[in-house]
Amino acid sequence: MDERNKDKDKAVDSGEVSFWCSSRFGLAVIGFLGFINLFALRVNMSVALVCMVNHTSSLDVNVTAGQLNATEVTQCRFTSSSKDDKAGEFNWDKVTQGLILGSFYWGCIVTQLPGGLLASRFGGKRVFGWCMFGCALANLLTPVGARTHVVFLMVLRVIGGLGQGVVWPAMHTLWASWAPPLERSKLAGFTYAGSQVGNILTFPLAGLLCEYGFDGGWASIFYITGATCVVWFLAWMLLAFDTPAEHPRISVEERDYIENSLKGQMEADTMKKMSIPWFAFFKSPPVWAIVVAHTCGNWGTYTFLSNTPTYMREVLKFDIKANGVFSSLPFVGFAILINATGFLADFLRSRALVSTTMCRKIFNSLGMLVPAALVLVLGYIDCSTPYTAVALLTIGVAFTGCTVGSGFVVNHVDIAPKYAGILFGISNTAATIPGFLAPYVIGVLTNENESEGQWRIVFYIAAGIYTFGALFYIIFGSGDIQSWAMEDITTPHNDAEEDHLWIQEPIHNKTDSSQL
Repeated sequence: MDERNKDKDKAVDSGEVSFWCSSRFGLAVIGFLGFINLFALRVNMSVALVCMVNHTSSLDVNVTAGQLNATEVTQCRFTSSSKDDKAGEFNWDKVTQGLILGSFYWGCIVTQLPGGLLASRFGGKRVFGWCMFGCALANLLTPVGARTHVVFLMVLRVIGGLGQGVVWPAMHTLWASWAPPLERSKLAGFTYAGSQVGNILTFPLAGLLCEYGFDGGWASIFYITGATCVVWFLAWMLLAFDTPAEHPRISVEERDYIENSLKGQMEADTMKKMSIPWFAFFKSPPVWAIVVAHTCGNWGTYTFLSNTPTYMREVLKFDIKANGVFSSLPFVGFAILINATGFLADFLRSRALVSTTMCRKIFNSLGMLVPAALVLVLGYIDCSTPYTAVALLTIGVAFTGCTVGSGFVVNHVDIAPKYAGILFGISNTAATIPGFLAPYVIGVLTNENESEGQWRIVFYIAAGIYTFGALFYIIFGSGDIQSWAMEDITTPHNDAEEDHLWIQEPIHNKTDSSQL
């Protein structure tokens, strides 16, 4: 064994490689902030739409047409003591609103796979950063688009979706090069928890800006979130790097620790010249397990992400300020469970208490079956017990966090580290379909009668899709690196047997310090 390998082993053996003050955790922090901005630009329309639309006009039309009975019109007008929402600028019906919410995902679906390919070839840093910058510019133009024509507004949302479609594959590509196997869940989980913090911050902030902001209130939501993303973009381009070897301030010990832990999975000079085993992807049951779980999970996620403010207004009768606060609560729990289950999953795997496969299946099942059960109950809650509905919604959405830190979302990196970005692009292409389909279906189902009965059908559909995805993943999912994703190691050396352990399942022997 040469001196360099001895130094690597020493760094790993001695336990001197810090986590909390490390460059890899620094990447997680700046990525976390990026995902806050990512989802702020994604969900701001969900709240803004509530105060952009003239609901009084819409209600008058429905009552005139005899579509609402007297009880539905008068019962628990608004749960909050505040007065009714002020009339919005636009007379858009529910189908049009569903198209506006869904148009973002028309763009998002197009760039998922190209995003993974571009990030694998050219690095995730630039792909992530510049596409977010473009998304911020489209967001800043949104008030102009809305006041010009609804089609112009939808075009801007499509452009924003095109920019955001590359982000998850790009970040997965970065973690494939930066995350040691036994730290994947907590590093990726912490980063992706930013998406939920983005929801937590954006929902109440947007509610307040609707009421008190400048340029009509709702327009200020897009100006502020867009400008904040531009500031983040500048920080990202200065502080993020594609690989540990490119980072100018990383310690030698940390760089060697990361590179040594990924031997046989990621080689620094392989990414730009690798061939892509497309046929192997599409005949692999674990890949299909991720695709199906991702698609089914996103149906539930987008049902709540895009439509929670609308549900809370139509069924629970919260005014816009209370709506913003209560709409954010489910995502507080979501963010907490992403991180908690990520650390728990890595702890269980590092102690060899469960295999990676079993770990992923347990947490993924919790993240899909618990929400499925709770949304069925939610369908029978009306405005007479609104806080019960908020509690059920909060717990149900919170449990979906299990799928992010410890379930299918991080599973791409388990089964094929060097193709993780491409695989995420494939699965998220399918999983983006619910992004535009779910809001449209909900708009159609609730267009004529904004009642808990119509929303009950919405929740039945979500529960059934959640359950199917969970069962499919239980049957076909895996946490083992696949044979077609392994590096070819042609030169034998003294650590060959240990490298093999890293490739297959790097947790079997907790007393072997070369695997910690």
